[in-house]
Amino acid sequence: METDYLFNLLTTNHIILLIAVTSLIVAAFAIISGSLARRKMTEQNNLMKYRVDTLWKDINAWQASQFNSPGTPAQQDVNAGEHYATEKAAYEAIWPLVWSLHDRLGMFLRAVETEDNAGELRLEARNAALEARKVLNRVRPFCHSDIDELITQLIDNHIKAHLAACHLMDLRKDGLASSSNHEMAVQKEKFHMLYDSQAKEMLNQLVTLIRRRMLR
Repeated sequence: METDYLFNLLTTNHIILLIAVTSLIVAAFAIISGSLARRKMTEQNNLMKYRVDTLWKDINAWQASQFNSPGTPAQQDVNAGEHYATEKAAYEAIWPLVWSLHDRLGMFLRAVETEDNAGELRLEARNAALEARKVLNRVRPFCHSDIDELITQLIDNHIKAHLAACHLMDLRKDGLASSSNHEMAVQKEKFHMLYDSQAKEMLNQLVTLIRRRMLR
């Protein structure tokens, strides 16, 4: 009788130990995966910032070279210069807001993925989208049509990613039923596709288009 009791006790303790070890392994894997994902996103953001900083430096250098080079007739040169300055001012107004939206949305999505407190970041990302759309509507007449269309698509892309992350947060609050687990996976994959793939590509296209317009 005592032998059976000891055997059952040892078996129970062994199972508990296995569960604890498994939980630790899963937690460690989640931490490492999250850290690698954050590092990759930081590297991508730093690369994009570098491209943008280089863009504005190249634009300023090009303007200086144009000013110092022999020109065309005065009135034509003045008109072209005014048109260029107006278009450049439009991009200078909208670009910081596009980048702020991308940056704040990224912080919100990372918080959602790691299940951190994301309430304030959720609001900041939403407000950044609204502000970017408001300023785009104001400067739209001065933007090239291709750039206007691309920025509009980029803002819409970020809004869709934001909505997918918000939906994931709501599902987590509702419970962990099997149907909810599937839907949570769908929403998580959706905002990853929108932000990590599509948005990054559109940002690169936007930098290229602005460079082409400003350095022609």
